[in-house]
Amino acid sequence: MTRPVMIALVGVDGSGKSTQARALARRLTDAGVPASYFENAGGRPLWNRLARAVGRRDGPALFGRTLYPALEATVRALAMSRTLLWSRLTGRTAVLDRWTYCQHVIMAARGDRGRRMVRAAYALFPRPTVVCFLATSPAVAQRRVLARGIDTEELGHLRALDAAYRALPEFGSFVVVDGDGGPGEVAAALDRVVSPLVRR
Repeated sequence: MTRPVMIALVGVDGSGKSTQARALARRLTDAGVPASYFENAGGRPLWNRLARAVGRRDGPALFGRTLYPALEATVRALAMSRTLLWSRLTGRTAVLDRWTYCQHVIMAARGDRGRRMVRAAYALFPRPTVVCFLATSPAVAQRRVLARGIDTEELGHLRALDAAYRALPEFGSFVVVDGDGGPGEVAAALDRVVSPLVRR
C-alpha cells in the first residue's frame, strides 16, 4: 500500500477546521483528485452531552481529570487508525480534520497529566504531508462557536489552546493560514498550499 497525500487542518475550536476540511475534500474530488474527509475527534461533544444528561457540567467533571484525557486520547487514536487504514486501502488523498497535535494541545491547555505518555503513543502515527494551522484570533473563534449554537468556549481557554499550538515543537513546520478571513478567502489560501501537492 502506498502512502496517500495527507492534508491536516488544525486550530482552535471555531477556527473553521471542519467546514474547510469538508469543502477542501469536495473541491479536490471535483477537480479530479479523489479525496476523503476524515474527522479525527476525541468525542468531546458526546461526553459533554452524556455528562449533562446525568447532571454534570462536562466530560472531565463526569469521568475525572485522569480518566477523561485517557478516554479522549483513546477515541482519537481509534479515529486516526481508521483514517490511516481507509486512506491507504483506497489511495485517496486524505483531508484530516484534526490530527495528533490537537490532543497534545488540548491536554496542555487543560493542564492534564499524562501528556508525555500520549505523545509517545501518538508517535506511532505518521506525520501528514502538510499541516495547515488556521490562525484564528480567540475573540473571532469564540464568536463563531457561539453562532453555531452547539456549545460555548471561554475566551481564556481559546487563548490557552492558541498558545499551546504555537508552543508545539512541530509548529515551525506548519503552514500558517489566516483563519480570520471569510470562508472563501481561507479556502483560496488552502488551495494555494495544497495544489502543488496533488498535481497529477
